[in-house]
Amino acid sequence: MGRPKSPDFAIFFTIIALLGFGIIMVFSSSAVSAYVNYNDSFYFLKRQIIWAVLGILAMLLTMNIEYHVWQKLAKPVLFGTLILLVLVLVPGLGKVVNGARRWIGFGALYIQPSEIAKLGMALFAANSLACSQDKIGNFIKGVMPQLLVLLIVFGLILKEPDLGTALVIGGTVFVLLFAAGAKISHLASLGAVGIAGVVAAIIVEPYRLKRLLAFSDPWADPLNSGYHIIQSLYAIGSGGLFGVGLGRSREKFLYLPEPHTDFIFAILGEELGFIGTAAVVILFFLFAWRGYRVAISAPDIYGSMLAAGITSMIILQALMNIAVVTASMPVTGIPLPFISFGGSALIFTLAGVGILLNISRYVSLK
Repeated sequence: MGRPKSPDFAIFFTIIALLGFGIIMVFSSSAVSAYVNYNDSFYFLKRQIIWAVLGILAMLLTMNIEYHVWQKLAKPVLFGTLILLVLVLVPGLGKVVNGARRWIGFGALYIQPSEIAKLGMALFAANSLACSQDKIGNFIKGVMPQLLVLLIVFGLILKEPDLGTALVIGGTVFVLLFAAGAKISHLASLGAVGIAGVVAAIIVEPYRLKRLLAFSDPWADPLNSGYHIIQSLYAIGSGGLFGVGLGRSREKFLYLPEPHTDFIFAILGEELGFIGTAAVVILFFLFAWRGYRVAISAPDIYGSMLAAGITSMIILQALMNIAVVTASMPVTGIPLPFISFGGSALIFTLAGVGILLNISRYVSLK
């Protein structure tokens, strides 16, 4: 592959810009709730800065690890992830927050195994597809191995429950199958089965069904199932073109739930308006453009699959979060990459970006 060159600085500075947006908006959106709940307006800001620094260090570390190392570690990482996904469901080990058992740890240190699973599944699928290029046209030998592992991961995460993250992982594998050259007939069948499975998952859980109904008409139940969507739309609508001003949101005064995590994009729209939200969307577009260019120009199939998987994982999550906040899809709890408050999500996502940057060191981009 030749000697490694400088990484793709377009990707690097795009991520730094998104992190900057995130730190500013985490403080602005969380100051009120932090003061009310912890008597410290800087409570979430201080933690986000710590996580961001650790995430940048993780990115710099993985950026300097030759990416083929992850090909050897793909199966051990996935196996370890599966163990964590099982352990988090064990009462007493997994921490329950808002009715979901998604965190595991001790003391003040907790991680989300599902965040590791996103990166772990991208590593595994990239390696598996790279090693079975000659079989990708055969459904049983080329596609089925990915699906079996995906179903296990999908089921464990759905059990937490965390439909949003499960959909991101499923979408990432689907994109990789397409990139690897799977037959369109196979992909169409998988898409139909996947949609039917998601519909079934929604119907069997009353709270998911309520969210679906609220999506179709949030004002039918404005104080319960439709509350999130209505308050989010109020925030975005109030922002107009230039916003009401940084720090001057009204919705963050305990009206909009989760203003610094899942619905931070709504506060961003309220305070910075269309200009602010467009800037963030453009940054994600730039990341997608450069990420997929790295995938297309990678020196080997594995690098191409891995770059496409990491890029898709981040972009799909961003699209889903923005779609939820703008009432373009039913509410599902999923943060906005690099911008929402969060520890393990930020660290492992930045570690994935570091791997992408390492791949970019072996390609020639302008």
